[in-house]
Amino acid sequence: MSDILLQTEQREFFYALYSRLFMKEVDTDFLKTLEHKDIKEFFPNLYDWDLYGTLPKEELIEAHLNVDFADLSLINLIPYESFYTREDGMIESGGDNPVFQFYEAYDFVVEKDIARVVSPDHIGVELEFMYMLCNAEAKARKNSDEVAADELQKTQKSFMEKHLMNWAPLYFINVKNEAQTPLYHDGAMTGLEFLLNDYEYLNA
Repeated sequence: MSDILLQTEQREFFYALYSRLFMKEVDTDFLKTLEHKDIKEFFPNLYDWDLYGTLPKEELIEAHLNVDFADLSLINLIPYESFYTREDGMIESGGDNPVFQFYEAYDFVVEKDIARVVSPDHIGVELEFMYMLCNAEAKARKNSDEVAADELQKTQKSFMEKHLMNWAPLYFINVKNEAQTPLYHDGAMTGLEFLLNDYEYLNA
């Protein structure tokens, strides 16, 4: 496997991970995923948390993690790009949202009812779109289609420049500061680091 293919698959994995974390509440299966030895280092404070080792996972999720998710996603913070970038601070939920230009070009359909979001510029959806682009790039490289792969990487860079980098770093900082559990504190901290490093990688 080439270095660039390995790098792309790693990027694909982490975009999927952070998209899932910030898209909806966690469940026991997702917590098991986080306990994998290659992932634990990205949540350094989670495993030192007293409650993580003492409470049953179902109770931990319902009484603490999902409460924190609701506070960060529905009550205290607003995880939508348009809220951060529009002068009026309104969420653009209609077809005029600029992210649609990218989504439609790659047949990326946002099923808002299933994802439980009100707008396609939700942080979890934008990260999922980056996952999809990385996944497509990896497939192209496996098929030795370097032209398509390079074009997909250019799209990733453009999407980050026009969308994610204009608001996601600030959102992650806000999540880190407001989080009441180590899961979302660590997720925001390492998610921000990953995003900045990935943007640097795409501009290298």
